[in-house]
Amino acid sequence: MIYNRLRKEVNGVSKYTTGELAKLCGVSVRTVQYYDSRNILAPSELSEGGRRLYSEEDLKKMKTICFLREVGLPINSIGDLLRDENPESIISTMLDQQEQVLREELNERQTKLDTISNMRRELKGLQNISVESIGDIAHIVKNKKELNKLRATILITGIPISIFQIVAIMHLLFTGKWILLLIWVGILMPYAIWVSLFYFKQVAYVCPECHEIFKANLKDAILADHTPTLRKLTCSHCGHHGFCVETYRKEEKQ
Repeated sequence: MIYNRLRKEVNGVSKYTTGELAKLCGVSVRTVQYYDSRNILAPSELSEGGRRLYSEEDLKKMKTICFLREVGLPINSIGDLLRDENPESIISTMLDQQEQVLREELNERQTKLDTISNMRRELKGLQNISVESIGDIAHIVKNKKELNKLRATILITGIPISIFQIVAIMHLLFTGKWILLLIWVGILMPYAIWVSLFYFKQVAYVCPECHEIFKANLKDAILADHTPTLRKLTCSHCGHHGFCVETYRKEEKQ
């Protein structure tokens, strides 16, 4: 093994030169010399010719330093903790903190990757791509999560009414009485009005012509032809009439 080939016995104790220590730890000679200049890893002794010699303990310490550098700890922090009387507990704490930082960075990068993937899917549906259209897509993608949450809220609130509808129909079929169905209609109408007011208050539309974001008139929005993501409206900015992309729009502060 390379470890045994590089090991030298000096008075019965294993010693390593700067080059040997560098090879065993997978770093450059200059890195070992740099740690010496920073007083992070000084050699145990010097040979008669003035060469730096490192002990087994130095080798272990160097491997610890390399590991801490690999996980992103700064040089100054490594030097301070290695000089502490109880470095093990400090290293454990610092590793916990570094792990948290790395996980947060990973989550941020994953979010950016998801955004890029969503934008790629949106761009595939465009025949003509412009700076304005990319800006529209960026806005839509950014607010897509909030829009999905809004739709999920409405869906969940409608479940009890749907269940009551089934019960009312079954009651009518088995008893011939309309009372529950009439109650359901009485509940449905106020609910439909509330849903419309609640939903259209929090959504806006992106005009494909002028790329402005506008609020739609409630009546026009309800009666307009639409798909799950588009609604045929007239832009309040340029007057263009056609399908506009639905997006979430936070309520402006008064």
